[in-house]
Amino acid sequence: MINVIFMGTPDYAQKILQRLIDTEDINVTAVYTQPDKPVGRKKILTPPPVKTIAQEHNIPVYQPKRLRDEETIQEVLQIKCDYIVVAAYGQILPQKILDHAPCINLHASILPQYRGASPIQQTLLNGDKKTGVTAMLMEEGLDTGDILKIETIDVADDMMVEELFEKLTQTAADLTIDVLHKFESYTPKKQDEAEATHCKKITKADGEVSLENALEVYNKYRAFTPWPGVYLSSGLKLKEMKLESADGVHEEAGKIIAIDKKSIVVTCKQGSLRIYKVQPQSKKEMDVLSYINGKRVSLEDTLF
Repeated sequence: MINVIFMGTPDYAQKILQRLIDTEDINVTAVYTQPDKPVGRKKILTPPPVKTIAQEHNIPVYQPKRLRDEETIQEVLQIKCDYIVVAAYGQILPQKILDHAPCINLHASILPQYRGASPIQQTLLNGDKKTGVTAMLMEEGLDTGDILKIETIDVADDMMVEELFEKLTQTAADLTIDVLHKFESYTPKKQDEAEATHCKKITKADGEVSLENALEVYNKYRAFTPWPGVYLSSGLKLKEMKLESADGVHEEAGKIIAIDKKSIVVTCKQGSLRIYKVQPQSKKEMDVLSYINGKRVSLEDTLF
């Protein structure tokens, strides 16, 4: 039996934890996750997804605010385990815990590319054709540990973040079991620091777009739907769209150059976008034809 301490917080981590629980020769001895947080307008205290699944299976759950506190460190050291598996936990492990057992992290990128908080979104923002999950041995740095194994997947040009998230989560779950079963057969490989890139935590402000480049707007739409969404400086959210063309230079951005029964095509300074649904500020989502009729604009007019 392989005894594992699991550390993780969001949906990505929950599904990896579920796979560990479902694997007969793996025993999850404890789960560490972030503290419950207030959610929504009513600020209802809500447990992380990982906590919910752990409690359903009667696995002890720990939620320290700081993993680096000596009391917490000693608590971890008292739990016997063969490995510590970490997936989107949200805290850096101190050296004493790293020394307790091999600590395996599942990061949703091809390291050393996209170290940090938002690798899945960054893949789409950059229009990458390929991404993957890296299993690595952890050290005190952020996503800097030696690589054990990388599994890659293809990224379609129109793939949205939720679909990519699901594919990478499945890949990460499979990779976790593989690495635990074959750990001794892998030779850890140093990351090439010269190739390292980083990605930051996403904020609501990141969703604002200008109509300079259609491909960049579309990639933001792929990466930021449903949250934080993409919106113009006016507050109008672009709720459903496709990339009409990445090519072509236009003097005027936002000009309506085509209308059909379900959509319109608008210009960017470079390229154009086909838009199906929008959401005006403080109003409900609507189809774009209702929006332009309400604005009394039509072909060759400027939409925004």
